[in-house]
Amino acid sequence: MKLGSMMILGAILIAAGAHAEVAMPAGTVAAGKAKSAICAACHGMDGNSTDPQYPKLAGQQASYIYRQLVLFKTGVRQNPIMLGMAMPLSDQDMADLAAYFSAQKIITGVADPKVVAVGQAVYRGGDRASGVPACMACHGPDGRGNPGAVYPHLAGQHATYLRTVLTAWHDGTTWGKTAHAEIMPTIAKRLTAAQIADVASYIAGLHTATPIVPTQPTVNNAAFAANPPQQ
Repeated sequence: MKLGSMMILGAILIAAGAHAEVAMPAGTVAAGKAKSAICAACHGMDGNSTDPQYPKLAGQQASYIYRQLVLFKTGVRQNPIMLGMAMPLSDQDMADLAAYFSAQKIITGVADPKVVAVGQAVYRGGDRASGVPACMACHGPDGRGNPGAVYPHLAGQHATYLRTVLTAWHDGTTWGKTAHAEIMPTIAKRLTAAQIADVASYIAGLHTATPIVPTQPTVNNAAFAANPPQQ
């Protein structure tokens, strides 16, 4: 490769990395809904895709959606379809879409009962023998994720999509060269094909926890709060 071409390529990569670090603008749900029609064909009007090869966006963290759109737009995350979709989007467009889809409620799937035990074991305990950490260490016990660290919400995602992505990471695909981008490929390459399928199925049926709050205070509730049981 000629020196001039190498310098241009280097500038593009630096620009892409810089773009990925740009702070996310404040998005609005109403604006995102108005812009979301183009996304509906694959991801559904409310972010619940019916085709399991396309991820559900409903309920996903806005920060995660925004970051993935930036990675698609800059070519750091390779996908011909999403590159074409993301290229025309401004930072504000991406923030608005992220706000809209994150505000929608994900429709949870159903795990295969034959593999729930194994999938749950990997999700909650990892695999000490192969050095696989528990999925819940980053994604939470109920699959809600961690917005601050940009670890995505997983609960209810299509098993087919999860299996495809985990397999790609296992086989060497990365979404960039940053330390953050290397986390999942490093973990996925230690998983067996069976573990990938089982944990993907388990996550598809995983529900996020909903706190139980009494609709009205009662005498018993008040008494319990005043005199909690001793441990």
